[in-house]
Amino acid sequence: MFLAAYKVGLRLRERTEMDPSRLVNHQVISALVESPDFAALRRETVGDPYAAALAVLAQSGALRRMLERSQDAQGRAEQAARTRQDAERAATAVAEALGRAAEEADEDGGVPAATADALRRAIQTAEAIGSAARLAAQDAAQGAAAVPGLRGAAHRAAGEAAEAVREEAVLMRAWGVGSGELERMPYARRARLAERLRAGRLARWAELIGRFRQMADGERARKVESATGELVGVTLGDDLSRLIPSELANLGLPELRAVFAARYAAGQLMLYDSRGEQPTGRGAVIACVDTSHSMYAAGPGGVTREAWSKACALALLDQARHAGRDFVGILFSAEDRIQVFRFPAGRSAGIEQVLDFAETFLGGGTSYQAPLTVARELLEEELDDATSTRGDIVMITDDECGVTEEWMRGWNDARRVLGFRLFGLAVGAPGAAEAGSVLDALCDNLRSIEDLTDVHAAADLFRLI
Repeated sequence: MFLAAYKVGLRLRERTEMDPSRLVNHQVISALVESPDFAALRRETVGDPYAAALAVLAQSGALRRMLERSQDAQGRAEQAARTRQDAERAATAVAEALGRAAEEADEDGGVPAATADALRRAIQTAEAIGSAARLAAQDAAQGAAAVPGLRGAAHRAAGEAAEAVREEAVLMRAWGVGSGELERMPYARRARLAERLRAGRLARWAELIGRFRQMADGERARKVESATGELVGVTLGDDLSRLIPSELANLGLPELRAVFAARYAAGQLMLYDSRGEQPTGRGAVIACVDTSHSMYAAGPGGVTREAWSKACALALLDQARHAGRDFVGILFSAEDRIQVFRFPAGRSAGIEQVLDFAETFLGGGTSYQAPLTVARELLEEELDDATSTRGDIVMITDDECGVTEEWMRGWNDARRVLGFRLFGLAVGAPGAAEAGSVLDALCDNLRSIEDLTDVHAAADLFRLI
């Protein structure tokens, strides 16, 4: 079963090549290999010893049941194998009797009576046993082919194995573990990682995490180079840096250059229109994720506020990696409960550290000041190092809390010096995003997230950061 899933060039031996005792095994493997789901299974397992082993484990229960169901056929096959061995021994006895007869024959070819009788008895025995062996082999072949429900059970087992292997592959991809990384990973470590992903805090939300990452990747592709802010449509003007492709094509045609020049002079060229946001920063991307008790709450589709927030934060981690920017994940709840995870741009983030970030939950109340103070201090360190400029902070919370006037003055002073932006996501808490709220006063860009099954509610965030 392992080799059937693992080998690149798969060839199943013919039934005629099989010892009778192996006919039931051959029937089982034939039924598996001929299953329509087996081809789908091999797409995930060929050349991958871990995936092939997983496929065997996924089918092991069904295999045991198939073997139990075929015990009678296996008994016939083993009897046929024993009869075949008896036939081989009888044929050997005939050969030995012939040899003795040849040795004892006189010059005229005569053989002593006792030797001739022994040869005759050996031939008769061999013929009888050979006939029994042929009947036993036919009985074994018929028994192996007639095991009840074997083909259907094999097809179901192949389908279940394909689903198990596919689910694990989806789980790995959702968490950003590429096939190349998996191939280099030792078997034991990969098995531990798979178990952690299946049993982890966010295991049931792997599909949501995968959709978030795909959405963010798509939004990155929609970014317009040399155009500030979010693309919202097409407008008229004379900004040559925002020309749409068809206008550039007109400029390239000699017969249309005069028309282009006239429209340029009149400010009537078609340009990309964008919402007035600042250009993307180059400093760190910092995600402050609320992990207070209220984040346990579930919204539409049973998705929890924590699951949506962590999925968004992991997509922001991808965003930072893609742009060559540092990423910092700050998990917070009450003022004295905070945990910081740093993912430097020049270093690959191990999946274990990513999982630690995603699975940590602090509980307790909510404080804005503590995480935002840490975020501000991290951006101040960047400014002192003079390595990058203007970071982006994303605050994801489901609660509203106050801040002191003194802290607010310090925050506004730091914003003027550092030039960072603060994006706010109020998850399942529309009141926290209302005009005049504390979060509204803090954020440059604030939106309320109410449908937790919708990953596109924050889509423009990934074009602005």
